[in-house]
Amino acid sequence: MPDWAKYAWRVARKDLLVEFRARTGIVSAAAFVILVLLAFNFGLDRTAVAAVDIAPSILWVTFTFAAIVALNRGFQLELENQAFDGLLLAPIGRGSIYLGKLIANLVFVATIEAIGVPLVALFFNVRMLPYVLPLVGIIALATLGFVAVGTLFSAMTVRTRFAELLLPVLLLPFMIPPLMWAARATAALLTDRPLSDIAGWLKMLAAYDIVFVALALLLFPETVTE
Repeated sequence: MPDWAKYAWRVARKDLLVEFRARTGIVSAAAFVILVLLAFNFGLDRTAVAAVDIAPSILWVTFTFAAIVALNRGFQLELENQAFDGLLLAPIGRGSIYLGKLIANLVFVATIEAIGVPLVALFFNVRMLPYVLPLVGIIALATLGFVAVGTLFSAMTVRTRFAELLLPVLLLPFMIPPLMWAARATAALLTDRPLSDIAGWLKMLAAYDIVFVALALLLFPETVTE
């Protein structure tokens, strides 16, 4: 394994150990997902709108706000005892730090999504099991894109006074394209459209991921230096 990959994994492993030992972030995010889905479940008029038509939008709205909760914690953990400064002084590349944070955030958000998908299927009586593999692919592609951008913006805003407010303001415009494509692909999938009909959305999600992961890797060193 190359050195940059080993360092990235060590950063990610450290963040995941801290998070899953404390469990405060994952429990609060999971509780948020459950509350949002319950609110949608009791507020939806099933006679006016079919559940399968609105479930994809509800799924991705829930993922959006749960991911923002998760991303806010990405660098907040490093503020205590100036741990972030110590991390930047470590003899490793800044790209490895970014990749480590990205991996940790992806695992955290994926855990929330793993809780949310079966709950959407349960609350809204939507069949998801027959489509689980393509649905996982859609979720993975969309999540990588907005988490890559969110990890960069989290590093930019962590030392600001209103970080928790500023991160959503910066991030939401960049989340709109992948979330729109993912919601459309999910809707097509759950209504038994052929996989060829969602291929275009998947290609756009993949292109978004490549562009923004590359940009984030390039910009992260300057971001944390400033």
